[in-house]
Order: sequence, then structure tokens, then C-alpha cells
Amino acid sequence: MEESKLYTARVQVVNTWHEAAKQAGLQISQSTAYRLRQRMRQGGEPALHEGRHGHPAKMRGEVREFLEETCRQAPHTPSHKIQEQLATRFALPISVSQLNRVRAALGISNPPQSAKKK
Repeated sequence: MEESKLYTARVQVVNTWHEAAKQAGLQISQSTAYRLRQRMRQGGEPALHEGRHGHPAKMRGEVREFLEETCRQAPHTPSHKIQEQLATRFALPISVSQLNRVRAALGISNPPQSAKKK
């Protein structure tokens, strides 16, 4: 392929992924778009499902409201107890570290043991 046609083809590919991501409402890099395409080629559509635990998207709506209410009523509740409650009530597997990040962002962190003793 001659250089000018190759350049034109590359520009078209880059514009294609960028426009597709924009239309889908995704903010992803080019390398992420290509990794997604590779995963799709290797594993088909099921490979595109998110499989990480503690994904921030899980802490929305009713789950987030429950977390806020629980932590405001009993701020010293350990995150592992809240983790159990979320698993029981919402069938939601979420890591303690993710819970702690969300609690900190909401300003409802469980104070450290040294602060509790004072």
C-alpha cells in the first residue's frame, strides 16, 4: 500500500474508534479501544462483560443510599460488616478497599482504632 493511502486508512481507523466511543458515551483511550476489540475477537461478546469486583459503578442508586444511611447512623461500623450486609441484601460482591474509598469520598469513613480510644 502506498504511503498516502496507508496514512488515510490509519486516520479513518482512528476517527472510527473515536466517533464510536463518543456516540456510546465512553471516555476511553485508543489503546483501550483496541484491547476491547482484541478481547472481542478472542472471546466473542461475553469477553466484553466487566468481571472486576468492587467496580465503582456498583455503588450507585439504592446501594449507595443504603451505604450512606448505614454509615451515618453507625459511623463506627467496620467495612467488613457493611460488606456482609451488601452481599446479603443486594447480592453485591464488593471489596473492603472499595467500600473504604467510597466511604472516604462521602465523608463517612470509619475512624481508626486510635481515634476511637480517645
